[in-house]
Amino acid sequence: MALPEASDEELMARYATDGDRAAFEALFHRHGPRLQGYFRRFVGSDPIAQDLAQQTFLQLHRARRDYRLGAPLRPWLFTIAANLRREHFRRNRRRPETAYDPVRHGVPAVQPLATTAEVRLLHRAVDALPEHEREVVVLHWFEGLSMAEVAAVMGVSRSAVKVRAHRAYKKLRAQLEGGP
Repeated sequence: MALPEASDEELMARYATDGDRAAFEALFHRHGPRLQGYFRRFVGSDPIAQDLAQQTFLQLHRARRDYRLGAPLRPWLFTIAANLRREHFRRNRRRPETAYDPVRHGVPAVQPLATTAEVRLLHRAVDALPEHEREVVVLHWFEGLSMAEVAAVMGVSRSAVKVRAHRAYKKLRAQLEGGP
């Protein structure tokens, strides 16, 4: 089976059990850019985002024998990433800043018809959310994880994630519609 056609779980199983370097490289190329985007939304710096993405894969390598064969890989990978992000801010004794500018980083609009100004407005609105709500939005909306996967990544119940998502989307809607 060609590596690009293999699922994340098949690739991880190959790496975890056989140390298949090609499988690891395929996972890195498949998820590295997405992880960099995830980190960039919180740290606002390309070099730091790249470093944290690489650290995520280093942690994946170190924990490869802990991977439960057949389990979904993305929630496990984003759990590692979320823990590294939190550790980064703890280590630097500061909270995330809202320096991420998606237009400057070449992130395409959510909808093809959205203007650059609309994209900036959307990302500013997301950046203004409290961190626990922003994390839900980023993982669910930008990264495409299910609510159950977001709950696993954040270490909270699915109900808590749904409440946070509801509050966040309500705030976003009000801000984007020019409300309070």
